[in-house]
Amino acid sequence: MTGFAIQGWCPGALRPMQSGDGLVVRIRPRAGRLSADQARGIAQAAAQHGSGLIDLSARGNLQLRGVTEASHPALIDDLRKLDLIDPDPRTEAARNLLVTPFADAQTEEIAADFARALTRAPVLPGKFGFVLDTGPAPLMQDIAGDIRLERDDQGGLLLRSEGLPLGAPVTAENAAQQAMALAEWFLAQGGVQDGRGRMAALIARGARPEGSLAPRVAPAPAQPAPGPGLQPQGALVGFDFGQLTAKMLFTLSGLGPLRLTPWRMLLVEGLKALPDLPGLILTADNPLRRVQACTGAPGCLQARAATRPLARRLAAQVPPGQTLHVSGCAKGCAHPGPADLVLVATGTGFDLIVQGRAGDAPQRRGLGETELDLKGLI
Repeated sequence: MTGFAIQGWCPGALRPMQSGDGLVVRIRPRAGRLSADQARGIAQAAAQHGSGLIDLSARGNLQLRGVTEASHPALIDDLRKLDLIDPDPRTEAARNLLVTPFADAQTEEIAADFARALTRAPVLPGKFGFVLDTGPAPLMQDIAGDIRLERDDQGGLLLRSEGLPLGAPVTAENAAQQAMALAEWFLAQGGVQDGRGRMAALIARGARPEGSLAPRVAPAPAQPAPGPGLQPQGALVGFDFGQLTAKMLFTLSGLGPLRLTPWRMLLVEGLKALPDLPGLILTADNPLRRVQACTGAPGCLQARAATRPLARRLAAQVPPGQTLHVSGCAKGCAHPGPADLVLVATGTGFDLIVQGRAGDAPQRRGLGETELDLKGLI
């Protein structure tokens, strides 16, 4: 018994998802980019039609919280004026494309090709996604995706299926076409079962692409994910648990265009100095960067307890280089991968998992929130 429901799909703007604090409306900016006007408009819409809280997702999207059935139509009208709404829910769901925030001009052109191709792509499972990790260095190999465009150690492009160490060489001109062919192969091989399916699961069953899609080239070695700080493209800034307010987004919109990242940070383009604003995480050694925590109760209907107050209290006890994941249920949305320590709310306390995921078997059960102390657990 899991104790949580697996939706099998992600919220969108046209197809929001009900949560404990209202509708969650996910905005998928094209190529993960927001002009200053778009960011300002989103901030105003979030404050007017929702609670004013905005989550940054691990897919490089924005999630507006606290929207109601009554306010949703007006919100969509405002977002449509900002060119942030797709023609229909199917097109919106198909555009599951994550682009490196450090993209060069070639990657920007390829991303546009992918976006166009995805409008004509076959119907894929709701969580099936594409990753374009073709910036100056590969940074997103730990970010979940099904079909990945990466570079080899000579700068060439390759298309790689999640679950395989090698990829197939492609060109900038045919990368999108080959990616769609790989998606067709996934479907033909029976990658979808009961409306769900991921590439890694198909690969684990022994399926292998052939012909021009056959894997034969290694990607360039992965580089560590960046932390907050200055980058050649601008200032990378973080937020407590990846959540910011409409007011903060409005303020940042006045500093320049924004790029969304899969690390729940924003890149403010063109800045040569870090913005001196309260509420931002600006250094890599901030203790809150060692903690992952979902929305928790009451914001999430499936959470068995509040998560972020506990995570905030324990953050300073997490040693540098280690990670604590506090999850409201065994689904582990905030951090699907393994963590050094995981605390999972059960309704009767927290279960402790060491070196694992939220759904793994715990080493200790029923720890009381008020008595939790990592000094006795690490």
